[in-house]
Amino acid sequence: MASSTSQADEILVTRQICSLGLLPPPKSQCGVPLAEDVAELSVQDASGKGIPFGELFRERRAIVVFVRHFLCYTCKEYVEDLAKIPKSFLQDANVTLIVIGQSSFQHIEPFCKLTRYSHEIYVDTERKIYRKLGMNKGEGIASSEQSPHVKSNLLSGSIQSLWRAVTGPAFDFQGDPAQQGGTLILGPGNNIHFIHLDKNRLDHKPINSILQLAGVQTVNFTNKSFIIHI
Repeated sequence: MASSTSQADEILVTRQICSLGLLPPPKSQCGVPLAEDVAELSVQDASGKGIPFGELFRERRAIVVFVRHFLCYTCKEYVEDLAKIPKSFLQDANVTLIVIGQSSFQHIEPFCKLTRYSHEIYVDTERKIYRKLGMNKGEGIASSEQSPHVKSNLLSGSIQSLWRAVTGPAFDFQGDPAQQGGTLILGPGNNIHFIHLDKNRLDHKPINSILQLAGVQTVNFTNKSFIIHI
């Protein structure tokens, strides 16, 4: 009975967070509190240095994207689009963009080179933060709506992932293949303003939706010019 009550509370909190809509100016402190024991958990940077999770968004708002694993083709293509967000857009809004994976820190640099991602990136190798935030495991029911950021189909994408696994310096899946990710908007301080937990590998939140919620200028990911007919 206690566990079902706890689960109901978590669902309620998630709904409250997700219903906040357009966020107030970055200096605002409103939001649902992030538990201190989660903020104190460490992530590692590309050099293996440990950093408390809460330090990443103590001073300013952050968009934090947890990915499944670095070999996942949908994550790779999603992060390739995250890489297209100009740093000037983030700086103008005083927002930082952070990707967190679950591999060992040695995989960070090759993944950034592959995706051309140059914003902040860390790993939660033991998936402690994933678990504390309630990230899903396994494949949930797929949405009929295609992700605007995933270009490969299941077959070609899986072949690419397998090829990268066997040709990499270490034959591993760079994390638990069953682990799903999610997206949060956090800070300043231990405040959660938005949370989306992926149900499956295609359930990423559209990037421009997240940028709008965080008060960041949106990006044209199609690489097509808009023509206005007069």
